[in-house]
Amino acid sequence: MASAAGGRRKTACVTGGSGYIASALIKTLLDHGYAVKTTVRNPDDLEKTSHLKDLQAFGPLEIFRGELDVEGSFDDSVSGCDYVFLVAAPMDMGSLDPERDLVQAGVQGTLNVMRSCVKAGTVKRVILTSSDSAVCQRPLEGDGHVLDEGSWSDVPYLRAEQPEAWGYAVSKVLMEEAAGKFADENGLSLVSVLPTFTLGAAPVSQARTSVPVVLSLLSGDEEQLNLLEAMHLITESVSINHIDDLCRAQVFLAENEASSGRYICNSHDTTVKQIARLFADKYPQYNVKSQRYIYESYLSSSSRPGHRHGLFVLFVTISMPSFCSFDGSPEKPRVCLSSQKLIGEGFVYNYDDLGAILDDLVEYGRTTGILPY
Repeated sequence: MASAAGGRRKTACVTGGSGYIASALIKTLLDHGYAVKTTVRNPDDLEKTSHLKDLQAFGPLEIFRGELDVEGSFDDSVSGCDYVFLVAAPMDMGSLDPERDLVQAGVQGTLNVMRSCVKAGTVKRVILTSSDSAVCQRPLEGDGHVLDEGSWSDVPYLRAEQPEAWGYAVSKVLMEEAAGKFADENGLSLVSVLPTFTLGAAPVSQARTSVPVVLSLLSGDEEQLNLLEAMHLITESVSINHIDDLCRAQVFLAENEASSGRYICNSHDTTVKQIARLFADKYPQYNVKSQRYIYESYLSSSSRPGHRHGLFVLFVTISMPSFCSFDGSPEKPRVCLSSQKLIGEGFVYNYDDLGAILDDLVEYGRTTGILPY
């Protein structure tokens, strides 16, 4: 059991308990003997909280209302906590105003929770869930890049060029910067965790993040498949970790007193081509959707807002029952993300086999209805 001074259980707050990563983190903390508090926007919405009711069977779990845009909204949930895991963040990828709905909302929401942490007076460390999007989204020429925590995505470049999901990347960079400044000014211990594509089973029954994007190679979901292609084009790489490893890493970084700063959580660097081949070999019944024919079409920037160079790529998808490849994409990742800082402090990944991660992902996709059995 995780015990604090006096023999009581350690207590942790996890914001955004209705989400994919947060739900798995709650389960991990309960398994480690923690008492857990979590926040959701509407505790009465059973569609988004039923999994939390189920998790209460594993240990003491309280559910609180928490809204990122309301200052003081997290005072009760953070009160008395040893650790606070900031997982909740705006995720409106389709927003017409990313600066308002992702960047400003994300920064202010992060600071609102941290203000509650200062008020509580008991919080030993804040663990902020950021993203590898805050590391690798910047101009990179050539191949063979290995990026670590010293790399930051280029905010002026992202705002000028506006590639796919640029607002999300900008929000993660500015959330980290704002959280770091606030922590320094208020004497809070802060660690930022930067997960890559996070895959595997979680308690929540609807996953809206990396899970449906990668499974689109099997499901044929056109919207998610286009998103996968757009994200792959940024670095021509896909970096992956298992959700169990991510949650264990977050708890490790909370408890390890020497930890500080940013930590990339990544166990595998691969490509869409490699993933598609693994899927095709093991799950031919799904007719892996991965052959992409590329056509260049020149449009004026005024006719396609957000694409400043007037050039965009149109992708047409067909199904192939066995061998699959992204046309023109590399066999090897052009960019790799290093987890040496995390490993150097003593963390060990349990999922060192990419195939095992993908098998767990497929099973989760079946149980959640993303894939048919």
